[in-house]
Amino acid sequence: LRQCAEITARMDTILRGQGMTQGSVAERVQALGRDPRQIYPNTDEGKRQLLSDLGRQIAAMNARLPEAFGRLPKAGVEARRVPPEIEAGAPGGYYQSPTLHGSRPGSYYINLRDTAEWPRFTLPTLTYHEATPGHHLQGTIALENEAIPLIRRNTYFPAHGEGWALYAEQLADEMGMYADDPFGQVGYLQSLLFRAARLVVDSGLHHKRWSREQAIRWMTGTTGDQESSIATEVERYCVWPAQACSYKVGHNEWVRLREEAKAKLGPRFDLRAFHDATVGVGAVPLTALARLVEDWSASVARA
Repeated sequence: LRQCAEITARMDTILRGQGMTQGSVAERVQALGRDPRQIYPNTDEGKRQLLSDLGRQIAAMNARLPEAFGRLPKAGVEARRVPPEIEAGAPGGYYQSPTLHGSRPGSYYINLRDTAEWPRFTLPTLTYHEATPGHHLQGTIALENEAIPLIRRNTYFPAHGEGWALYAEQLADEMGMYADDPFGQVGYLQSLLFRAARLVVDSGLHHKRWSREQAIRWMTGTTGDQESSIATEVERYCVWPAQACSYKVGHNEWVRLREEAKAKLGPRFDLRAFHDATVGVGAVPLTALARLVEDWSASVARA
């Protein structure tokens, strides 16, 4: 709840700077999401245009990755539509890793059952989460690392992997990807708010015994997301307790470990080296990640 308030305050500042001052932050975000300039036509052509724009976002980020990473994945990633026959009950977006033998690239799937659920300002941060520098970069570098056991290259710990993907969203902001896109930055902060709100809703459902309708109402009113997409999310939390909590818990730990390493190493801290030391290790629990960062920091300090 505290993080929800902090993120909402940041969004308020940006929206006011763009002349959007009326109503709550959630109401203003909802109004932005209804702006015809933000919505792709809900047609085959509109959906093709949306996928094409995602491809351009991937390419733009790929060009910037060497600023923050020394090691990059060999396999590429493509933006794809969730198959129409499953989109009614599928998540909004998800990632599928490339094959071990390289016959198929990674796939970043987006649910296009209704393009109104994906205003333009929300798409860049989803790309950074699912593709690069998020799931695709982390997962594929590990998959291609033959120095670690196969089980580590394929296993998945949600707090580690989803925490990284949310950290990747933050990293894109830190890299200046929204320097000329204030509404895109609102989309990033809305995504961060969405993950913090999940913690509230998950514990509300499973500890405080909220109803499905109460959870949808609170989350829609907090984040400003479309009710149809929030309903799918809440139903996911109902049947998969605590999984949604892994995102923000993992994100908090990735940020904590990086900031502790920066404080310990001072001018000897190198962001590219930090990422290279942590991204390619494969799936590990957060406690193991903490030990890995501690060992890396100690080795840099001794060098």
